[in-house]
Amino acid sequence: MKLEYVVDRIETDFIVLEIQNGKTINCPREIIPRVKEGDVISIKIDQNKTKKRRKKITNLLEQVFEKEEN
Repeated sequence: MKLEYVVDRIETDFIVLEIQNGKTINCPREIIPRVKEGDVISIKIDQNKTKKRRKKITNLLEQVFEKEEN
């Protein structure tokens, strides 16, 4: 899945992004530090990495609860 946003303007502490429906959202400048007005930002959701991370967290939780039971 890929999402795209357009940098509408840059404020002191945040970037104003235009989303697909024409509305805008604010994003801290630290998240996307080197952008200019008019830049198109693409965000890809990596399903494989998400799956691996969820599995790792599930395993850690199982270990914690297993220790509490003993």
